[in-house]
Amino acid sequence: MLYSLLRSLLFNFPAEDVHYFAMNSLRKGLNVGLIRNLAHSSFRYQQPGLAKNLFGLHFTNPVGLGAGFDKNALYLRELSALGFGFVEIGTVTPQPQPGNDKPRLFRLPADKALINRMGFNNNGAKAIKGRLINWNNEKAKTNDPLIVGGNIGKNKVTANEDAWKDYEICFTELFDYVDYFVVNVSSPNTPGLRELQEKDSLRKILSHLQDINQGKTTPKPLLLKIAPDLTNEQLDDIVDLAFEVKLSGLVATNTTISRESLLTGAEKVQAIGMGGLSGKPLTEKSTYIIEYLAKQTQGKVPLIASGGIFTGADAKTKLDAGASLVQVWTGFIYEGPAIAKNICKYLSTHP
Repeated sequence: MLYSLLRSLLFNFPAEDVHYFAMNSLRKGLNVGLIRNLAHSSFRYQQPGLAKNLFGLHFTNPVGLGAGFDKNALYLRELSALGFGFVEIGTVTPQPQPGNDKPRLFRLPADKALINRMGFNNNGAKAIKGRLINWNNEKAKTNDPLIVGGNIGKNKVTANEDAWKDYEICFTELFDYVDYFVVNVSSPNTPGLRELQEKDSLRKILSHLQDINQGKTTPKPLLLKIAPDLTNEQLDDIVDLAFEVKLSGLVATNTTISRESLLTGAEKVQAIGMGGLSGKPLTEKSTYIIEYLAKQTQGKVPLIASGGIFTGADAKTKLDAGASLVQVWTGFIYEGPAIAKNICKYLSTHP
Protein backbone atom coordinates (compact mmCIF):
# COMPACT_ATOMS: atom_id res chain seq x y z
CA MET A 1 0.00 0.00 0.00
CA LEU A 2 2.75 2.43 0.96
CA TYR A 3 4.68 1.80 -2.24
CA SER A 4 1.55 2.17 -4.38
CA LEU A 5 1.08 5.66 -2.97
CA LEU A 6 4.73 6.50 -3.54
CA ARG A 7 4.54 5.09 -7.05
CA SER A 8 1.57 7.33 -7.85
CA LEU A 9 3.70 10.30 -6.88
CA LEU A 10 6.84 9.18 -8.69
CA PHE A 11 4.95 8.38 -11.89
CA ASN A 12 4.31 12.13 -12.27
CA PHE A 13 7.98 12.62 -13.12
CA PRO A 14 10.12 11.42 -16.06
CA ALA A 15 10.89 7.72 -15.69
CA GLU A 16 14.65 7.95 -16.16
CA ASP A 17 14.98 10.81 -13.66
CA VAL A 18 12.99 8.86 -11.08
CA HIS A 19 15.22 5.83 -11.58
CA TYR A 20 18.37 7.69 -10.57
CA PHE A 21 16.63 9.68 -7.84
CA ALA A 22 15.33 6.52 -6.19
CA MET A 23 18.59 4.58 -6.39
CA ASN A 24 20.74 7.51 -5.25
CA SER A 25 18.37 8.06 -2.32
CA LEU A 26 18.69 4.40 -1.38
CA ARG A 27 22.48 4.66 -1.59
CA LYS A 28 22.52 7.62 0.82
CA GLY A 29 20.14 5.84 3.17
CA LEU A 30 22.30 2.71 3.34
CA ASN A 31 25.24 4.80 4.50
CA VAL A 32 23.38 5.07 7.81
CA GLY A 33 23.90 1.92 9.87
CA LEU A 34 20.37 1.83 11.30
CA ILE A 35 18.76 2.20 7.89
CA ARG A 36 21.12 -0.40 6.40
CA ASN A 37 20.18 -2.93 9.09
CA LEU A 38 16.50 -2.11 8.61
CA ALA A 39 16.78 -2.62 4.86
CA HIS A 40 18.44 -6.00 5.30
CA SER A 41 15.80 -7.18 7.76
CA SER A 42 12.93 -5.77 5.68
CA PHE A 43 13.89 -6.92 2.19
CA ARG A 44 16.17 -9.94 2.44
CA TYR A 45 14.39 -13.28 2.73
CA GLN A 46 16.65 -16.03 4.04
CA GLN A 47 15.41 -19.52 3.19
CA PRO A 48 18.00 -22.25 2.48
CA GLY A 49 15.48 -24.17 0.39
CA LEU A 50 15.48 -21.39 -2.22
CA ALA A 51 19.22 -21.64 -2.92
CA LYS A 52 20.28 -22.86 -6.35
CA ASN A 53 23.60 -24.19 -7.59
CA LEU A 54 23.87 -23.45 -11.28
CA PHE A 55 26.75 -22.90 -13.72
CA GLY A 56 29.05 -23.78 -10.83
CA LEU A 57 27.73 -20.76 -8.90
CA HIS A 58 25.75 -20.60 -5.66
CA PHE A 59 22.64 -18.42 -5.83
CA THR A 60 21.10 -17.73 -2.42
CA ASN A 61 17.73 -17.38 -4.15
CA PRO A 62 16.48 -17.64 -7.75
CA VAL A 63 15.30 -14.03 -8.13
CA GLY A 64 17.57 -11.72 -10.08
CA LEU A 65 17.47 -8.25 -11.58
CA GLY A 66 17.79 -8.15 -15.34
CA ALA A 67 20.30 -6.15 -17.34
CA GLY A 68 19.50 -2.53 -18.08
CA PHE A 69 18.63 -1.49 -14.54
CA ASP A 70 22.15 -1.07 -13.19
CA LYS A 71 23.95 -0.47 -16.46
CA ASN A 72 27.13 0.88 -14.88
CA ALA A 73 27.54 -1.27 -11.74
CA LEU A 74 26.67 1.74 -9.59
CA TYR A 75 24.17 0.13 -7.22
CA LEU A 76 25.29 -3.41 -6.41
CA ARG A 77 25.38 -2.83 -2.65
CA GLU A 78 21.91 -1.31 -2.77
CA LEU A 79 20.43 -4.09 -4.88
CA SER A 80 21.95 -6.74 -2.66
CA ALA A 81 20.28 -5.04 0.32
CA LEU A 82 16.94 -5.42 -1.49
CA GLY A 83 17.34 -9.19 -1.46
CA PHE A 84 18.16 -10.08 -5.06
CA GLY A 85 20.04 -13.32 -5.52
CA PHE A 86 21.84 -11.99 -8.57
CA VAL A 87 22.13 -8.82 -10.63
CA GLU A 88 23.08 -8.51 -14.27
CA ILE A 89 24.95 -5.30 -15.02
CA GLY A 90 25.10 -3.64 -18.44
CA THR A 91 24.69 -3.86 -21.28
CA VAL A 92 28.40 -2.94 -21.31
CA THR A 93 30.10 -1.80 -24.52
CA PRO A 94 33.84 -1.32 -25.13
CA GLN A 95 33.65 2.46 -25.40
CA PRO A 96 31.36 4.78 -23.41
CA GLN A 97 28.30 5.91 -25.30
CA PRO A 98 25.45 8.25 -24.40
CA GLY A 99 22.67 6.15 -25.89
CA ASN A 100 19.67 7.53 -27.70
CA ASP A 101 18.17 10.98 -27.21
CA LYS A 102 15.89 11.58 -24.23
CA PRO A 103 13.11 10.93 -23.45
CA ARG A 104 13.81 7.24 -24.02
CA LEU A 105 11.99 5.45 -21.18
CA PHE A 106 8.18 5.49 -21.03
CA ARG A 107 5.57 4.02 -18.70
CA LEU A 108 2.34 2.35 -19.82
CA PRO A 109 0.53 2.00 -16.46
CA ALA A 110 -2.65 0.56 -17.97
CA ASP A 111 -0.57 -2.35 -19.25
CA LYS A 112 1.93 -2.54 -16.38
CA ALA A 113 4.56 -2.08 -19.05
CA LEU A 114 7.49 0.05 -20.13
CA ILE A 115 8.84 1.05 -23.52
CA ASN A 116 12.52 1.87 -23.69
CA ARG A 117 14.94 2.86 -26.41
CA MET A 118 17.92 3.54 -24.18
CA GLY A 119 20.47 2.47 -26.79
CA PHE A 120 23.14 0.83 -24.61
CA ASN A 121 23.96 4.02 -22.73
CA ASN A 122 26.87 3.12 -20.43
CA ASN A 123 30.24 4.32 -19.15
CA GLY A 124 32.27 1.76 -21.12
CA ALA A 125 34.10 -1.40 -20.12
CA LYS A 126 37.12 0.19 -18.41
CA ALA A 127 35.11 2.46 -16.10
CA ILE A 128 32.72 -0.34 -15.21
CA LYS A 129 35.63 -2.69 -14.53
CA GLY A 130 36.91 -0.16 -11.99
CA ARG A 131 33.60 -0.19 -10.15
CA LEU A 132 33.52 -3.98 -10.18
CA ILE A 133 36.98 -4.10 -8.63
CA ASN A 134 35.72 -1.86 -5.82
CA TRP A 135 32.61 -3.99 -5.44
CA ASN A 136 34.61 -7.21 -5.22
CA ASN A 137 36.82 -5.67 -2.55
CA GLU A 138 33.74 -4.68 -0.55
CA LYS A 139 32.16 -8.08 -1.14
CA ALA A 140 35.24 -9.82 0.25
CA LYS A 141 35.06 -7.72 3.42
CA THR A 142 31.34 -8.17 4.01
CA ASN A 143 30.96 -11.72 2.64
CA ASP A 144 28.09 -10.49 0.45
CA PRO A 145 26.57 -13.44 -1.45
CA LEU A 146 25.31 -11.45 -4.46
CA ILE A 147 26.11 -13.03 -7.85
CA VAL A 148 26.94 -10.49 -10.58
CA GLY A 149 26.55 -11.18 -14.28
CA GLY A 150 28.07 -9.11 -17.06
CA ASN A 151 25.78 -8.40 -20.01
CA ILE A 152 27.93 -7.38 -22.99
CA GLY A 153 27.19 -5.79 -26.36
CA LYS A 154 28.65 -3.78 -29.20
CA ASN A 155 29.02 -0.05 -29.70
CA LYS A 156 26.52 1.58 -32.03
CA VAL A 157 29.26 2.72 -34.43
CA THR A 158 30.75 -0.77 -34.76
CA ALA A 159 29.77 -2.52 -37.99
CA ASN A 160 28.13 -5.92 -37.58
CA GLU A 161 31.01 -7.68 -39.34
CA ASP A 162 33.31 -6.35 -36.62
CA ALA A 163 30.91 -6.95 -33.72
CA TRP A 164 32.88 -9.97 -32.50
CA LYS A 165 35.76 -7.65 -31.65
CA ASP A 166 33.56 -5.56 -29.33
CA TYR A 167 32.31 -8.65 -27.52
CA GLU A 168 35.89 -9.85 -27.11
CA ILE A 169 36.98 -6.52 -25.60
CA CYS A 170 34.17 -6.53 -23.05
CA PHE A 171 34.68 -10.20 -22.24
CA THR A 172 38.40 -9.71 -21.65
CA GLU A 173 38.02 -6.50 -19.63
CA LEU A 174 35.39 -7.90 -17.27
CA PHE A 175 36.48 -11.53 -17.09
CA ASP A 176 38.07 -11.42 -13.65
CA TYR A 177 35.32 -9.31 -12.09
CA VAL A 178 31.94 -10.87 -12.95
CA ASP A 179 30.58 -14.30 -12.13
CA TYR A 180 29.04 -15.04 -15.52
CA PHE A 181 28.55 -13.44 -18.95
CA VAL A 182 25.49 -12.84 -21.12
CA VAL A 183 25.92 -12.00 -24.80
CA ASN A 184 23.26 -9.49 -25.81
CA VAL A 185 22.36 -9.52 -29.50
CA SER A 186 18.65 -9.07 -28.92
CA SER A 187 18.09 -5.44 -27.95
CA PRO A 188 15.89 -3.65 -30.51
CA ASN A 189 17.50 -0.29 -29.73
CA THR A 190 20.88 -0.61 -31.47
CA PRO A 191 20.44 -0.51 -35.26
CA GLY A 192 21.12 -3.88 -36.86
CA LEU A 193 21.94 -5.64 -33.59
CA ARG A 194 19.19 -8.25 -33.89
CA GLU A 195 20.64 -9.34 -37.23
CA LEU A 196 23.43 -10.89 -35.15
CA GLN A 197 20.91 -13.45 -33.89
CA GLU A 198 21.13 -15.20 -37.25
CA LYS A 199 22.96 -18.49 -36.84
CA ASP A 200 26.16 -17.77 -38.79
CA SER A 201 26.70 -14.33 -37.25
CA LEU A 202 26.02 -15.65 -33.79
CA ARG A 203 28.30 -18.64 -34.24
CA LYS A 204 31.23 -16.35 -35.04
CA ILE A 205 30.74 -14.29 -31.87
CA LEU A 206 30.02 -17.15 -29.49
CA SER A 207 32.68 -19.51 -30.84
CA HIS A 208 35.32 -16.81 -30.54
CA LEU A 209 34.33 -15.99 -26.97
CA GLN A 210 34.23 -19.64 -26.03
CA ASP A 211 37.71 -20.18 -27.49
CA ILE A 212 39.03 -17.41 -25.23
CA ASN A 213 36.96 -18.68 -22.31
CA GLN A 214 38.19 -22.26 -22.53
CA GLY A 215 41.77 -21.03 -22.62
CA LYS A 216 41.35 -19.63 -19.11
CA THR A 217 42.31 -21.56 -16.00
CA THR A 218 38.72 -21.34 -14.78
CA PRO A 219 36.24 -20.56 -17.61
CA LYS A 220 33.23 -18.40 -16.82
CA PRO A 221 29.62 -19.40 -17.57
CA LEU A 222 28.67 -17.99 -20.99
CA LEU A 223 24.99 -17.38 -21.77
CA LEU A 224 23.02 -15.84 -24.64
CA LYS A 225 20.04 -13.49 -24.30
CA ILE A 226 17.41 -13.83 -27.01
CA ALA A 227 14.47 -11.80 -28.29
CA PRO A 228 10.84 -12.81 -27.82
CA ASP A 229 10.13 -12.12 -31.49
CA LEU A 230 11.95 -15.15 -32.92
CA THR A 231 10.15 -17.85 -34.91
CA ASN A 232 10.27 -21.48 -33.82
CA GLU A 233 12.75 -22.12 -36.64
CA GLN A 234 15.02 -19.38 -35.33
CA LEU A 235 14.68 -20.78 -31.81
CA ASP A 236 15.71 -24.18 -33.16
CA ASP A 237 18.84 -22.57 -34.62
CA ILE A 238 19.58 -21.06 -31.20
CA VAL A 239 19.20 -24.49 -29.58
CA ASP A 240 21.51 -26.11 -32.14
CA LEU A 241 24.09 -23.40 -31.56
CA ALA A 242 23.79 -23.67 -27.78
CA PHE A 243 24.84 -27.31 -27.98
CA GLU A 244 27.47 -26.71 -30.66
CA VAL A 245 29.21 -23.91 -28.78
CA LYS A 246 28.49 -25.46 -25.38
CA LEU A 247 26.72 -22.45 -23.95
CA SER A 248 26.10 -22.52 -20.20
CA GLY A 249 22.53 -21.28 -20.63
CA LEU A 250 20.02 -18.99 -22.31
CA VAL A 251 18.20 -15.89 -21.07
CA ALA A 252 14.66 -15.63 -22.43
CA THR A 253 13.60 -13.01 -23.19
CA ASN A 254 14.58 -9.45 -24.02
CA THR A 255 11.99 -6.77 -24.87
CA THR A 256 9.60 -7.08 -27.80
CA ILE A 257 8.98 -4.79 -30.77
CA SER A 258 5.36 -5.96 -30.88
CA ARG A 259 2.54 -3.65 -29.78
CA GLU A 260 -0.28 -6.20 -29.94
CA SER A 261 -3.22 -6.18 -27.51
CA LEU A 262 -2.17 -3.16 -25.46
CA LEU A 263 -4.74 -1.41 -23.29
CA THR A 264 -2.91 1.90 -23.67
CA GLY A 265 -4.45 3.99 -26.42
CA ALA A 266 -2.96 3.59 -29.89
CA GLU A 267 -2.41 7.33 -30.17
CA LYS A 268 -0.24 7.40 -27.05
CA VAL A 269 1.70 4.31 -28.11
CA GLN A 270 2.30 5.80 -31.55
CA ALA A 271 3.47 9.07 -29.99
CA ILE A 272 6.05 7.18 -27.90
CA GLY A 273 7.47 5.63 -31.03
CA MET A 274 10.19 3.02 -31.36
CA GLY A 275 11.55 0.94 -28.51
CA GLY A 276 11.37 -2.38 -26.74
CA LEU A 277 8.21 -3.22 -24.80
CA SER A 278 8.55 -5.00 -21.45
CA GLY A 279 6.27 -5.99 -18.60
CA LYS A 280 2.93 -7.76 -18.40
CA PRO A 281 2.25 -7.84 -22.17
CA LEU A 282 5.31 -10.08 -22.47
CA THR A 283 4.26 -12.64 -19.86
CA GLU A 284 2.64 -15.28 -22.08
CA LYS A 285 5.11 -14.97 -24.94
CA SER A 286 8.16 -15.33 -22.71
CA THR A 287 6.61 -18.31 -20.92
CA TYR A 288 5.92 -19.98 -24.26
CA ILE A 289 9.55 -19.51 -25.30
CA ILE A 290 10.81 -20.95 -22.00
CA GLU A 291 8.56 -23.99 -22.48
CA TYR A 292 9.67 -24.40 -26.08
CA LEU A 293 13.37 -24.10 -25.27
CA ALA A 294 13.08 -26.48 -22.32
CA LYS A 295 11.45 -29.05 -24.58
CA GLN A 296 13.87 -28.62 -27.49
CA THR A 297 16.93 -28.81 -25.21
CA GLN A 298 15.40 -31.64 -23.15
CA GLY A 299 16.24 -29.59 -20.10
CA LYS A 300 19.98 -29.84 -20.80
CA VAL A 301 20.56 -26.10 -21.25
CA PRO A 302 19.69 -24.06 -18.13
CA LEU A 303 17.25 -21.20 -18.74
CA ILE A 304 16.87 -17.82 -17.03
CA ALA A 305 13.35 -16.50 -17.51
CA SER A 306 12.70 -12.80 -18.01
CA GLY A 307 9.52 -11.09 -19.12
CA GLY A 308 6.37 -10.11 -17.25
CA ILE A 309 7.36 -11.35 -13.78
CA PHE A 310 5.64 -9.30 -11.09
CA THR A 311 4.58 -11.80 -8.42
CA GLY A 312 5.57 -15.08 -6.86
CA ALA A 313 2.92 -16.81 -8.96
CA ASP A 314 4.45 -15.30 -12.12
CA ALA A 315 7.88 -16.58 -11.09
CA LYS A 316 6.55 -20.06 -10.30
CA THR A 317 4.91 -20.25 -13.72
CA LYS A 318 8.28 -19.58 -15.34
CA LEU A 319 10.05 -22.10 -13.12
CA ASP A 320 7.39 -24.71 -13.81
CA ALA A 321 7.80 -24.02 -17.53
CA GLY A 322 11.45 -25.03 -17.31
CA ALA A 323 13.43 -22.05 -16.04
CA SER A 324 16.07 -22.46 -13.36
CA LEU A 325 16.20 -18.77 -12.37
CA VAL A 326 14.05 -15.69 -12.98
CA GLN A 327 14.81 -12.03 -13.59
CA VAL A 328 12.62 -9.01 -12.94
CA TRP A 329 12.93 -5.45 -14.25
CA THR A 330 9.63 -3.82 -15.14
CA GLY A 331 8.00 -5.68 -12.26
CA PHE A 332 10.46 -3.99 -9.90
CA ILE A 333 9.21 -0.58 -11.07
CA TYR A 334 5.56 -1.45 -10.54
CA GLU A 335 5.80 -3.67 -7.45
CA GLY A 336 8.52 -1.82 -5.55
CA PRO A 337 11.58 -2.68 -3.47
CA ALA A 338 10.00 -5.70 -1.77
CA ILE A 339 9.52 -7.62 -5.04
CA ALA A 340 12.41 -10.04 -4.49
CA LYS A 341 11.32 -10.80 -0.92
CA ASN A 342 7.68 -11.24 -1.93
CA ILE A 343 8.58 -13.63 -4.73
CA CYS A 344 10.89 -15.62 -2.46
CA LYS A 345 8.24 -15.90 0.25
CA TYR A 346 5.74 -17.20 -2.31
CA LEU A 347 8.18 -19.72 -3.75
CA SER A 348 9.12 -21.01 -0.30
CA THR A 349 5.48 -21.81 0.43
CA HIS A 350 4.59 -23.03 -3.08
CA PRO A 351 7.41 -25.46 -3.97
